Amino acid sequence: MSESLISFRKADILNGEQTVIFGLDMEILRGDFVYIVGKVGTGKTSIIRTMIAENPLGGGEGSVCGYPLNGLKEKDIPYLRRKLGVVFQDFQLLMDRSVRDNLSFVLKATGWKNADEVEARVTEVLKAVGLQTKAHKMPHQLSGGEQQRVAIARAILNSPEVIIADEPTGNLDNETADGIMKLLTSINRSQGTSVVMVTHNRSIFEKYPGRVFVCKDEHCSERKDNDVIDLAITI
Repeated sequence: MSESLISFRKADILNGEQTVIFGLDMEILRGDFVYIVGKVGTGKTSIIRTMIAENPLGGGEGSVCGYPLNGLKEKDIPYLRRKLGVVFQDFQLLMDRSVRDNLSFVLKATGWKNADEVEARVTEVLKAVGLQTKAHKMPHQLSGGEQQRVAIARAILNSPEVIIADEPTGNLDNETADGIMKLLTSINRSQGTSVVMVTHNRSIFEKYPGRVFVCKDEHCSERKDNDVIDLAITI
């Protein structure tokens, strides 16, 4: 049986002080590709903020990569986050430094000391995302799709157990989004890295199958194989 990496049991998910999802049951196993879908404001992003310990758990139980979210100590949060790779819709690259320096900055911040090892790892992840010739470029010199590939490279630097992606294709055209999805599914399959992805785009989770959790009416539950998702839920 596959190892459980993320688990929620009767969990209440908060946005600020407001509960946006009641009684969440969710189990994400090693190697899973999971989508969280739903209308704006239904709590999708609040779930992943809870996973990365940005939002506290409102009630029930939750654990991520071996760390219980109930009573999680402040000092443990950085160690939890090192087991996760987070990809944002707006890339969140450091615009004043090159692609290479964006990535080496993260490695040094997470304890890498040896300059040769840092350089080797940066080269390795850039090759993995097809950007080995772009290391010297500044972010503004890259296309949106290339910037998102850098963001994915940054997310996999420390070989995370789970990639958490919040609308990673939201600012990209369809062709570029397709390339990003091929990259994420390739990482998922070749490395066994679990992926949890928030998306509004129905065509993505139809083209690239995975488990689908639907957020609606203050609840979030997994779609069964024969369930039809209301088109109004996605854009």
